[in-house]
Amino acid sequence: MLGPALLLLGLLAPQLASAATPVERHGQLRVAGNRIVDRHGDPVVLRGMSFFWSQWAGDFYNRATVDHLVDDWKVDVVRAAMAVHSGGYLEHPERERRKVEALVEAAVARGIYVIVDWHAHQPEPAAAGAFFEWLAAKYGHLPNLIYETYNEPLREHGWRETVKLYHLAVIPRIRAHDPDNLIIAGTPTWSQDVDIAARDPLPFTNVAYTLHFYAGTHGEELRAKARAALAGGVALMVTEWGTSEADGNGILAVAETRRWWRFLEEQQLSYLAWSVSDKPETSAALRPGASRKGGWTDAMLTPGGALIRAHLREMHDSQARPPQRGRGQPEAGSSSSVR
Repeated sequence: MLGPALLLLGLLAPQLASAATPVERHGQLRVAGNRIVDRHGDPVVLRGMSFFWSQWAGDFYNRATVDHLVDDWKVDVVRAAMAVHSGGYLEHPERERRKVEALVEAAVARGIYVIVDWHAHQPEPAAAGAFFEWLAAKYGHLPNLIYETYNEPLREHGWRETVKLYHLAVIPRIRAHDPDNLIIAGTPTWSQDVDIAARDPLPFTNVAYTLHFYAGTHGEELRAKARAALAGGVALMVTEWGTSEADGNGILAVAETRRWWRFLEEQQLSYLAWSVSDKPETSAALRPGASRKGGWTDAMLTPGGALIRAHLREMHDSQARPPQRGRGQPEAGSSSSVR
């Protein structure tokens, strides 16, 4: 018979597990086959929010906003979309690095993961390599950090001709300082051609590929490309997705969003919604004038923001509940945006 202390510990185990931070639960992430797994070797699904272009919405890049997303939206990952062009890093490197530092340090303080995204459409391998070398040297010892080396290569930037060569130049500069943390590599056609990348993968370990979608524009055809990539043996992460059409505006595609959610959960893919912004567009989570320090009421949320928040909270609550005896787990599915 179990002693009283052991019995109490067994009863409290689900609550204790749910009280741990995501990084405490999962630790160092890595790629195993076509899945991203945690330190225990179990597939991990991270759910969270991407911040908006840093040069235009950098005032959201702060600890208070991250605290609110963790406490109220129940995110376990955030993404710094560090802008490169149009007044971003290439013109103001110190300013944009400070925003990245603020978001990374806020995420680390709360025990969640943070993706640092080189938010560009045009290749800049020398500048990107220097930036990621700095980032890896400063934060590469932390298991919270995930690198996204190229947000959305354009359609005309072919995989073998341009994008793969770019990653071959940038990734070794990360690995010189950080041999362990996960890297997410962008793919052509605004990070949709994951099937093409899977047929000619990068020669590195611990690398997954970026898949982006906007539910008002992308549906089953893009999910088929994702299935093909997984069947080809590579791992994927959806570092950016939206409830809107691909330009960030247009319809709020609720039904297609829910189809995507089912697919992502079945395939055990992590996903981050675009975006923490009050820009007057469908994909923004916040209404114009919303606080830059979190604390958002329901009235401050857009319809899309309310939809995303409700989903994140629901998924968090479902993960916190102890598993029911006899209930099967999702299959691994191994056969299985234009901005």
